Amino acid sequence: MKPIYFDNNATTKVDPEVFEEMTPYFVELYGNPSSMHSFGGQVAEKIKEARKRIADLINATPEEIIITSCGSESDNTAIYSALKSHPDKKHIVTSMVEHPAIKNLFQHLEKDGYTTTFVPVDNKGRLNMDVFYDSLSDNTAIVSLMWANNETGTMFPIDEIGAELKKRGITFHTDAVQALGKIDIDVTKTNIDMMSFSGHKIHAPKGVGGLYVRKGTKFSPFLIGGHQEGGKRAGTENLASIIGLGKACEIAKGHLDDGYHKLRSLRDRLENALVEKIPNSFVNGDLENRLPNTASISFEYIEGESILLMLNEYGICASSGSACTSGSLEPSHVLRAMGIPFTAAHGTIRFSLSVFSTDEEVDLVIEKMPEIIQRLRDMSPFWQEAINEGKVTV
Repeated sequence: MKPIYFDNNATTKVDPEVFEEMTPYFVELYGNPSSMHSFGGQVAEKIKEARKRIADLINATPEEIIITSCGSESDNTAIYSALKSHPDKKHIVTSMVEHPAIKNLFQHLEKDGYTTTFVPVDNKGRLNMDVFYDSLSDNTAIVSLMWANNETGTMFPIDEIGAELKKRGITFHTDAVQALGKIDIDVTKTNIDMMSFSGHKIHAPKGVGGLYVRKGTKFSPFLIGGHQEGGKRAGTENLASIIGLGKACEIAKGHLDDGYHKLRSLRDRLENALVEKIPNSFVNGDLENRLPNTASISFEYIEGESILLMLNEYGICASSGSACTSGSLEPSHVLRAMGIPFTAAHGTIRFSLSVFSTDEEVDLVIEKMPEIIQRLRDMSPFWQEAINEGKVTV
């Protein structure tokens, strides 16, 4: 059974064109880019080409791109660089709905004496701008806010925030892991100082990512060692994957407009059909300002893990809005921060599409989901209790 893969915010398949471009650099052109001989020198040129392709996607210069191993490394690099560059400042700001790469890091930094403001969001996942602006002070070392949420797709007003932080002289980092390649990003039109991204979210391989650092931004390396990345990130280059990331960025740039509209159309059709066919269900997030590929839908009075298991019987891959698989019965921190009721948060499913998603795949999900939800509700004591209490209409 060929899987219907609607879990692209977790990871994506490597684009065949990306894989084809990478292949020679495993067994044929495998030289070390730092070598003096021409065998290594020729692959060093390919890294330069890849870096330019990455930079072109966000309208940066190649010198502003640092290659890393993943988005988490990029996030850590940016945060620790800002803190080391401003050793006298002990206040840091982020949101309550960040990816664990930021959320857990900020919680760790609290143990090291930093004061952290976790800015709340409303029931659509939108940042509370009043709390955010009130939290800023001369003691703020860095603000780190995701461009787009990985669970709901809700986007923060990065341009507005960047303009304000520039006035105040506060370093601004954004985690754009989910946004890159799905929306148009032009770093010359915003005031981001540093921006993280990851290859495996845009059809490049796992194990490669990057960090944009605006020219003139104070920077302190996270990994110390050799001279790679202009002395900004030590370690022998992951050659084939860097080339793959460059190719993926080139492809993404060419598909920004048509890919956006295709994804939004597929997602909207999926959401509208499921909410129409399945009672007591609703879409989470800011419906007016979100990623085109992400649908977070709550189905009340059932467990998301049970939905995933039944979807899996049909080869449909999605993800849950609760963390039961990690040993916790709590819904995700994102849904909790949004105030989604437990009766809905536990039954939340995220469908995240890619440019490889098809109408036929969406049709199958639309066909199977209503019967799956009904089967689970028929077995659920919570559903029966809700019926008896008049909370739902059958």
